Amino acid sequence: FFPSLFLGVGKTTLIQKVTQALKSSGIPIDGFYTEEVREGGRRTGFDVVTLSGKRGPLSRVSSDSSTSRREYRVGQYVVDLVSFEQLALPMLRDVNHGSDADKKICVIDEIGKMELFSQAFIQAVRQTLTGSGTVVLGTIPIPKGKPLDLVEEIRSRKDVKVFNVS
Repeated sequence: FFPSLFLGVGKTTLIQKVTQALKSSGIPIDGFYTEEVREGGRRTGFDVVTLSGKRGPLSRVSSDSSTSRREYRVGQYVVDLVSFEQLALPMLRDVNHGSDADKKICVIDEIGKMELFSQAFIQAVRQTLTGSGTVVLGTIPIPKGKPLDLVEEIRSRKDVKVFNVS
């Protein structure tokens, strides 16, 4: 797992380069990464991009400061939980239900505040980490403020190697 305290230090770029190298070596790999969405030079949100080429919104800047009961927010961003789950969960289910011969590397970029609004995602990540033979290549945030339970759980696992990216 690659944690970082700051946005824009290159975690996703590193994940993409490692993914390309593994794919070109013929190693089976699946997963997703998050990518900034920019309009007019300004970041307006994040998309989820699967390694199979599907893309959908993870979050967008909200111009409305009020919050509805069903809205999930991180700072100025409103999280599109339905879109995120439609992209991330089928991939994680495929990884978790494959036979041993189908085991692959699973890319999860990232396990952060936005993604952790999804209880189904939390369950799927836990299942993936405990699944035999699945190697996870992922990113997690360095804690600032209140720690995120799943992130701390991952960080403290004996079978996890953490590389700090700066």
